[in-house]
Amino acid sequence: MKTIYLDDCASTMTDPKVVKAMMPYFSQFYGNASSTHDMGMKSKIALNDARHIIAKAIGAKDEEIYFTSGGTESNNLALKGAAMAEAIRAGKAMKEKKAAASGKGVGKKEFRNHIITTNVEHSCILNSCKWLEEMGFTVTYLDVDAEGFVRLEDFKKAITDQTFLVSIIHANNEIGTINDLKTIGAICRKKGILLHTDACQSFTKVPIDVMKMNIDMMTLNSHKIHGPKGVGALYVRKGIELVPILHGGGHEHGLRSGTENIPGIVGFGEAVRLAKSGYVKDMIKLRDMFIDAVLEAVPDAVLNGPRDRGGSSKRTCNNVNITFPVSGEMLGDYLGFAGICTSKGSACASNESGAELSHVLKAIGRTDKQIKNSIRFSVSRFTTKKEIEETIKVLLKSVDKTRKSKYA
Repeated sequence: MKTIYLDDCASTMTDPKVVKAMMPYFSQFYGNASSTHDMGMKSKIALNDARHIIAKAIGAKDEEIYFTSGGTESNNLALKGAAMAEAIRAGKAMKEKKAAASGKGVGKKEFRNHIITTNVEHSCILNSCKWLEEMGFTVTYLDVDAEGFVRLEDFKKAITDQTFLVSIIHANNEIGTINDLKTIGAICRKKGILLHTDACQSFTKVPIDVMKMNIDMMTLNSHKIHGPKGVGALYVRKGIELVPILHGGGHEHGLRSGTENIPGIVGFGEAVRLAKSGYVKDMIKLRDMFIDAVLEAVPDAVLNGPRDRGGSSKRTCNNVNITFPVSGEMLGDYLGFAGICTSKGSACASNESGAELSHVLKAIGRTDKQIKNSIRFSVSRFTTKKEIEETIKVLLKSVDKTRKSKYA
């Protein structure tokens, strides 16, 4: 039985060309990039080459890219680092105020403790925000519309004089919705508010220019784009202060201590270098082919997220999330028995004991039953038309079998 892998929003196959690029840095050029000898310098050059490739891909400067262990660490560093920096700044302002008898000399803004995010963020953003609330910060969780988009009017109304940070996901990992960060970024910049975005799902699939979009911090990772697992990056606009959440030897310009994962970083850079716009067009065709076939054959099925036929400005090129009129649990099992890998919920939580229903599908108005009957299919540039055709055939048979099952 051949496996058909359609869970590329969770993780992708490492491109063989990426593996080839990484191999010398395991056994040939294995020096520590912080070392001053020849082996260390070779690693340092490779590190900076990858940094340049990634920076260029988003319109950033090389020194604005900081390597991490992945998206979760980058998101934690952005939110907690910015929050702690604001708290320290406010503490210094309070000391100045106490020192000045008249209160003069204090900056216009004292402690700003308000953060705005959405209720459809990745769990690492939501959990970081919950932790920050325990530390004394306040967080507004914006609702989204039926397709998963942030309502700009709601966003504008949520901003207060105490708002210092906004974190809004670029492309949703469950339903593929792409938010209008250019407009959101312009609002934030005008009001002097930091904008962070989790771009793990959109990076290399959607055009990104951090300068034109007024993005201050952006989370990126490798294993969503055919690079290795365990490596990511955080873009931080020059001049923004973050407090490190790891303390050690001062690696990555003092923001992220820990010996750099040179093979992983080389692989990350190579994966970015190999990404081409033509691959996006190919994925759009497969995505649309799949959606059209399923919605036509299963009239009661509902697509979660925007349709965006033929494009990738509203929905990522590789994401399909459908609510079926039959048991999603049984349907997913039938697909699994046939060797087809999908996700019956948020991939980061679906296998956890006692995992809750998808908070994203809840946010766009799906009932508990509909959420349980939803399956995400996601393609990559290695997915073939033949694989999609076979999946459609197996899926439609499985829907029919599930309808007729006395156990459904």
